[in-house]
Amino acid sequence: MYGAELAEIYELIHRGRGKDYLQEAAAVERQVRKRRPDAATLLDVACGTGAHLRCFDELFDEVAGLELSEPMARFAHAALPRVPVHVGDMRDFDLGRTYDVITCMFGSIGYLLTESALVDALRRCARHLTPGGVLAVDPWWFPETYRHGHVAGSTVTVGERTVSRVSHSVREGAASRMHVHYLVADGASGVRHFHETHLIGLFSQKQYEAAFTAAGFGVDYLPVEPAGRGLFVGVRSAG
Repeated sequence: MYGAELAEIYELIHRGRGKDYLQEAAAVERQVRKRRPDAATLLDVACGTGAHLRCFDELFDEVAGLELSEPMARFAHAALPRVPVHVGDMRDFDLGRTYDVITCMFGSIGYLLTESALVDALRRCARHLTPGGVLAVDPWWFPETYRHGHVAGSTVTVGERTVSRVSHSVREGAASRMHVHYLVADGASGVRHFHETHLIGLFSQKQYEAAFTAAGFGVDYLPVEPAGRGLFVGVRSAG
């Protein structure tokens, strides 16, 4: 689970790496409107610091977030103080209401690791959707598209702060284990280093589709949008 050190620099790093949150949110909205033109309410599951959530706030009438990491949830709420940001697990959350749209972005669904947990989370989403509601999931890499041994690095400077990120990812059974190291430097506190390890499941397209079906969705897979890994778009049965 993401901690306070990463929450502080999370968006800075990914925007510096070229991630366009607004473009990705708009791509998701286009797919939602094709299936539910009147969609007005949205819940962003695993919303992180709220980068996508702030974009969705411009595209839908009412939005809310759900995030497992309390430090990340605090950042999201601080950025959108009028928007509810709930702390909870996507496998068992219960908000006591439904939404027209639920999103899960940036490969966050992969943290579930097992097919049974994936089905549990999608069923939980289905319970929080209105009949005919739309679930959009940005998956992690498929086993055949994942690059074992992948190394990535970037450095970004904003104001007096410079942040460097280097990662190395290896396959471990049916998951990828990614080690990420950060250097953060500014004039007031000097240079500090921290690292995190993330274990993320490598589900196949068929496994995702089977989980959507088991949770009561009709599902389409779009191979391009929004971030290169494709997008699953499910519509909850009206029954």
